Amino acid sequence: MESQVRGGTRWKRFAVVMVPSVAAAAAIGVGLAQGALAASFSVSGQQFKVSVADLHGDGFAQYGGIDTVYTSTTGDKQTQVPVAISSFDDATLTKMCQSVKTEIPLIGKTIYLRLDAGTDPKKPVTAHNLYIDMSQLDADATFTNIDIGVALKDKTRGPAVKDTKTTLPGGFAQQAESADLTDVEQTAWATSAGTFKLSGLKMRLGTSADMECF
Repeated sequence: MESQVRGGTRWKRFAVVMVPSVAAAAAIGVGLAQGALAASFSVSGQQFKVSVADLHGDGFAQYGGIDTVYTSTTGDKQTQVPVAISSFDDATLTKMCQSVKTEIPLIGKTIYLRLDAGTDPKKPVTAHNLYIDMSQLDADATFTNIDIGVALKDKTRGPAVKDTKTTLPGGFAQQAESADLTDVEQTAWATSAGTFKLSGLKMRLGTSADMECF
């Protein structure tokens, strides 16, 4: 595959494109262990699931990074995990679902929290300066004016690098003028955004596993 492709490029499974980014994140993990990098972003020890029917993003960039996470809900120990960071200047999402599974030792139950938003195509979810730290992604994807293999410090698209302390300036990155993803299923450690508008937001708590997005 050429490092630079102009026009629209389509992969049946976008996860295939993520492999180099995850490899780059693993390399960052080696640097972290050797003291070359400092982990400064702590998140909960729980991954969450997100599904989206359609996502359109302008100003896309993806690169490897490291998140510092708690190893359990007790919050007494931390570890570092490699992540693929997908970022967008602006994104529009329809039929977004987010779910997280939590074990509650005090009551001996598993609780599921589920959020749904943007179910009305006329009122989608919108985000500005969106970052998603993920470990898994499946989708159909089309990119416009994509560059694969650009050095992270030389990328020209997408919002600023999320955390320069936990990324490699000369490491692998990819960028595109825009990205369109359908039938998205992803598992993530963290999501952050400058603004995040959740139209038609619905939140539910329950004990049934069918509350998960997928």
